[in-house]
Amino acid sequence: MVERRRDTRYTTLARVAIKGNSNNEAILKDISVTGCCLEMPAYMEMKPNSRYKLKIMPEDAAEIESFFLSVEGKWGGAKADSYEFGFRIIESPKGKQFQRYVDYLSWRYSQGNSMTGNSGPEISLE
Repeated sequence: MVERRRDTRYTTLARVAIKGNSNNEAILKDISVTGCCLEMPAYMEMKPNSRYKLKIMPEDAAEIESFFLSVEGKWGGAKADSYEFGFRIIESPKGKQFQRYVDYLSWRYSQGNSMTGNSGPEISLE
């Protein structure tokens, strides 16, 4: 399977709260300027093409305040011990915080930190 992306995805350590979801335990697995992936320990019903509001709480090292993203559900799936959900980012009411976070992740990746960065036009998932 080959994954094609327009924008670099950065692995993160941010926590996420999903508005309206009683199980607020989620990790922001990766993010780009156009999309993101959440990893959760428990199943959540996620309807494709439905809108959700995410509260992103960046890791302390980023020195960036929490911010919200309006997203649209795209896909979901089970892994061995968790669930992943993919979203398209629609907007961020605090756009500067969101952009600062992506810039921070880009900088961290450029410093050679192995915790970040999935880049390139094609990524083989086999």
